[in-house]
Amino acid sequence: MKPEIDYTLYLVTDRELMSADTIEECVEQAVAGGCTVVQLREKTASSREFYQMAVKVRELTTRLKTPLVINDRADIALAVNADGVHIGQEDLPYNEVRRVIGADKIIGVSVSNLPEAQTAADMGADYLGVGAMFPTGTKTEANLTSMEELQRIREKIDIPIVVIGGINKNTIPLFKGTGIDGIAVVSAVVSQKDPASAARELKLLFQDV
Repeated sequence: MKPEIDYTLYLVTDRELMSADTIEECVEQAVAGGCTVVQLREKTASSREFYQMAVKVRELTTRLKTPLVINDRADIALAVNADGVHIGQEDLPYNEVRRVIGADKIIGVSVSNLPEAQTAADMGADYLGVGAMFPTGTKTEANLTSMEELQRIREKIDIPIVVIGGINKNTIPLFKGTGIDGIAVVSAVVSQKDPASAARELKLLFQDV
């Protein structure tokens, strides 16, 4: 049975940007402020480092009753019994990830346009990460997705949509009326002096969208 996920405020980790001393402290503060799902995304970590972080974060998210998604690594998601995996266009294909992790885990797919979104939905993706919506330091090479393209995706695709890329308190109001299910945040929470307070403010802003 797949877990029920509230995608409202989707935290994506980045050790290089975080203000907290440890990734567990960062995640705990973010969840205390209202983050509803956590994606562990640590591109520069070795496999062993990533696994060790995943074990600690999984213990924490289990205690906090918050879903944990692992970026790219189906093997690590299985090893720590995470709730799912998030994959990009250049990662292991959806069908292979599903074969590895089984039917009871969620799979999210990063897309930037309607054809990618349609393909992901047709394959059985549980949710879409759409973007990058705005320029962002965490993904400098990303192609930007226009608001018009986001609207086209929303009109055609009925699975949950989470927007990512440059999402912060200034850009959240721009999504009013788009019908999205959540916002994915990185530096707008993890880089802040008080991640809990930052998450709380962002969640309140999104509730008005």
